[in-house]
Amino acid sequence: MPELSPQPQVVAPFEQLNRRFRPALMAFFLRRLGSHAEAEDLTQEVFVRITAMDVGRMTSSEAYIFQMAANLLRDRSRREKVRFDFRADAMADEQSGLDLREPSRVAASRQSLERLESALRALPDTTRNMFVLYRLEHVDRRDIAAAFGTSLSTVDRHLARAMAHLTRSMRDDE
Repeated sequence: MPELSPQPQVVAPFEQLNRRFRPALMAFFLRRLGSHAEAEDLTQEVFVRITAMDVGRMTSSEAYIFQMAANLLRDRSRREKVRFDFRADAMADEQSGLDLREPSRVAASRQSLERLESALRALPDTTRNMFVLYRLEHVDRRDIAAAFGTSLSTVDRHLARAMAHLTRSMRDDE
């Protein structure tokens, strides 16, 4: 019986990329993260994303793969920063003894906002508009004066009236 010669193995483009880049990607992530588990996870993520692409049409696979790896690191860094900031805020709230999501605090805050909104509506239109532009929209007083065709001192008087009215209204409602 004739001897069968082994068939040459055809390696898929994805498998070629995996063999070629997995060690380099692992080294890339390990240098930056210092954690073998995280490096493995991010390397795997690169290859998961590659499977969703047409690998045969990739012109510069090395540049593309390492740009993808750098983007994954940036995304990871952003997520970690958000998580860190959230934890820091939560700890600060815990240490202050305040629960910002406590229903009574939420209700009191809503009531304060409603009182403020009511006090704003009670102002004359021009005064209210100048106050909103200055305090909420951060428009310069000179620009407000120009927009209303008035002097800077008139704008200042309107702003002072608005602040006095709002302060009285908020204090009276307490």
